[in-house]
Amino acid sequence: MDNTTISLKEQYQSFKAENPKVRIRDAAKQLGVSEADLVAVGDNNIALKADFETMLKEIKTLGHVMALTRNDHAVHERKGIYTKATFNGHIGLVVNPDIDLRLFMNAWHFGFAVSEGERRSLQFFDKDGTAVHKIYLTEQSDVQAYETLVANYQVVVQGEALQTTTIDKSIVENPDGEINVAGFRQAWLDLKDTHHFFGLLRDFGVARRQAMRLAPEGHATPISVASLKRILEGVSERDLEIMVFIGSRGCIQIHTGKVKKLLQTGPWFNVLDPEFNMHLREDGIESVWLVKKPTEDGTVTSLEAFDAEGNVIVQFFGKRKPRIPEREDWRQVVTDYAVTV
Repeated sequence: MDNTTISLKEQYQSFKAENPKVRIRDAAKQLGVSEADLVAVGDNNIALKADFETMLKEIKTLGHVMALTRNDHAVHERKGIYTKATFNGHIGLVVNPDIDLRLFMNAWHFGFAVSEGERRSLQFFDKDGTAVHKIYLTEQSDVQAYETLVANYQVVVQGEALQTTTIDKSIVENPDGEINVAGFRQAWLDLKDTHHFFGLLRDFGVARRQAMRLAPEGHATPISVASLKRILEGVSERDLEIMVFIGSRGCIQIHTGKVKKLLQTGPWFNVLDPEFNMHLREDGIESVWLVKKPTEDGTVTSLEAFDAEGNVIVQFFGKRKPRIPEREDWRQVVTDYAVTV
């Protein structure tokens, strides 16, 4: 282990002693390193081979786990059993009622088995050391299966310094004047499936937040953060089932079901249910949009929150399936509580 690694390890130990409640992601920012750099110098952490697709196909052996995906302003935690991951090129899927993931494997570069006291997890990071996905054992998990998996995938030489690389994550918007706005609006109105929206943006060279501004009339309306929270309170009060999408560069994690226990803690607006937790940092939200997209099954209504750089923080939909129209109770709660700004 080289002097740089030892030095960082000592820095982190001192930092933790002085700041025991600061989370590792925030500690990394304050120390000027990546989260993966700090994980790599943890005493009991084990570096894993980058054979992530094969490993993910075996997560089901662990039984009941907690999947965690986050970005700078939102955290999505969902408990359940991973079914077998399937892959088509770099795109992977884990699909079941509990844990529902879209995986983008070109953003998975480092993996570790992490021990924090009694808490054990598998943690995966982008090439810049940003976490893309984590899998935590629960009280119901198969610890022996976890240990077997770690033994099978750990690298032979432990303790090597990470070679992280900076990623340019900036979103560049083409000037509105260079975009075929009329064509873009018509293509939006002609949508047949919400999954085609990404292709629509790509075809017209439109960034996602920019699309909100350029949308056909009545199809993207800015609403207040307070009304977003009020809509979720209405969802809880009316016992509705919704879909909550939160993503990193390497994973989009989806909860489908109810959101019942809501709690404000400082700047964080939280869902704290037994199988699903969401933590949404209000002061990271630059704008929230009420979005309508046509499909063959009728209009689909979503709420989309963006940060100041134009990244999607979180999306909310009513629970729905293909070939079934959107739920009226979801449309109603949005209508009742959305306040335009």
